[in-house]
Amino acid sequence: MRTIGLIGGMSWESTAHYYKLINERVRDRMGKLHSAPLLMYSYDFQGIKEMQYAGRWSEAAASLAEVARRLENAGARAIVLCTNTMHKVAPEIISSLTVPFIHIGDATAQRIRSKGYRRVGLLGTKFTMEEQFYIDRLRAHDLDVLIPPPDARADVNRIIYDELCLGLVADPSRRRYRDVMAALVAAGAECIILGCTEITMLVGADDTSVETFDTTAIHAKTAADFAIG
Repeated sequence: MRTIGLIGGMSWESTAHYYKLINERVRDRMGKLHSAPLLMYSYDFQGIKEMQYAGRWSEAAASLAEVARRLENAGARAIVLCTNTMHKVAPEIISSLTVPFIHIGDATAQRIRSKGYRRVGLLGTKFTMEEQFYIDRLRAHDLDVLIPPPDARADVNRIIYDELCLGLVADPSRRRYRDVMAALVAAGAECIILGCTEITMLVGADDTSVETFDTTAIHAKTAADFAIG
């Protein structure tokens, strides 16, 4: 198997899911006691959040690119960035590597297109929902992307950072997410992208009337399949 380099800690709550999901996929495909060869760097997420909110994206890009190079030099044959939001700096990471970078947006879009959907509702951090780096990646796969209105985006973002990244799962927040997803469906969304790696801690397939796409699970499966070859 090929070794995968994981850039995690954004947050560690979701990175733990990556580790579990990748190894479960390898076990299910290969059997016996097989598990994935992985190298991981886990960030102190407080520092990353401060860079995000201060707009220090070039500093964040330089840091993540350096970590990616270190993982490659340590033997990683592909790099997986265990977060949606920080794919904003994916171009800088990719330019620093000679091994593949498995992009979460591409993996998710390909899965959606394989199901025949075209109009998608997107939930994520405010950066993922409001900026173009993620939406444009989805549009490149011929997807039409709907996002919630400003008040709903604020609530979705707040719940991610103030609750889910801290491991807090609250029923009022689940009800709010259900309402936001229902509004996206009413606006024409054929499916919902759970576009933050923590969101599936709160909601899933049973919380909306359309199919949901868990970016964490999709990304982890894609990484595991690369490792197996």
